Amino acid sequence: MGKTIVINAAIIGLGWWGRHIVYTLEGKSDKISFSRGVDIYPDTAADIAQEKGLILTADYSDALNDLEIEAIVLATPHSLHEEQILAAAKAGKHVFCEKPLALNLASAERSVAACEEAGVVLGLGHERRFEPAMQEIARLVASGDLGTIMHVESNFSHDKLANLDGDNWRVSTKESPAAAMTATGIHTTDAYISMFGAIEQVFAMAATRNPANANGDVLTFSVKFKSGATGAFNSVLETPLYMRFAVYGSKAWVEARDYSHPSELGTADVFISRKEGEIEKTSYDDVDTVLLNFEAWADAIAGAVEYHITKDQKLQNIAVFEAICQSAETGLPIKL
Repeated sequence: MGKTIVINAAIIGLGWWGRHIVYTLEGKSDKISFSRGVDIYPDTAADIAQEKGLILTADYSDALNDLEIEAIVLATPHSLHEEQILAAAKAGKHVFCEKPLALNLASAERSVAACEEAGVVLGLGHERRFEPAMQEIARLVASGDLGTIMHVESNFSHDKLANLDGDNWRVSTKESPAAAMTATGIHTTDAYISMFGAIEQVFAMAATRNPANANGDVLTFSVKFKSGATGAFNSVLETPLYMRFAVYGSKAWVEARDYSHPSELGTADVFISRKEGEIEKTSYDDVDTVLLNFEAWADAIAGAVEYHITKDQKLQNIAVFEAICQSAETGLPIKL
């Protein structure tokens, strides 16, 4: 028997990441498939449309007006997300939005409210939640094995976006403020919020080391959680891949080191120390986190489960994002 397609979707935006989504899901998922593609430059997407049998147009309304389309996947510039989400909700389409959900909290609130009112499921591209190493750290935190959480620190750096053309939206100060925040930082704040709860204060600094990156290529920020714990983050978008996530508790510390970008499969090592000089190491093979994230969204659409990113987490993450952008611009700490 052939695979049963549950969700018939349209992909909006067929650049680097939109293509990766299509290649990830097509032929691998029996819960979601694409029959339409939309790109404002359709000629540049003609190859993948032909290869994957997509109906390709330049007009978003073509997908919204197609009664066969049940869901919309947005891999588009960030400033377009709200308008596109509202249109999808009005058309009764479930919608998956690549991160960040919005560029400010008010916009995120409108998008979330529209989807709630329309009864459609709003998914988000935070696939790092599905990494086995990250899930093990989340389990240790939730179980209390680490004791009282004192501090978390992480780094998510790579050079996949280095030396882009100046007119690319990924290096736009409007579309991608605060250097690496929309590329890597937003994933980390999602992880921080999901593991450690609400953040009450941030302080951020950004720098430009390569003048070609108008929005900056280095970001560092610190946070204080309402629980009293603290956190720190660094990202460099002009260096080979480096991913690290460490949590320090009163009983133990744990650290994950990843060796592959989430778009690729590899391994991750998790180190735990409960006593000075004694370190346990476990290696985890990566799984296709993009596939798992989309299938979790499809399961929520089908009513099998609740979507794993809560409304409060969606909104809190954008509130933190907005505060980090403000802090990086003003040089001042920002309270939420």
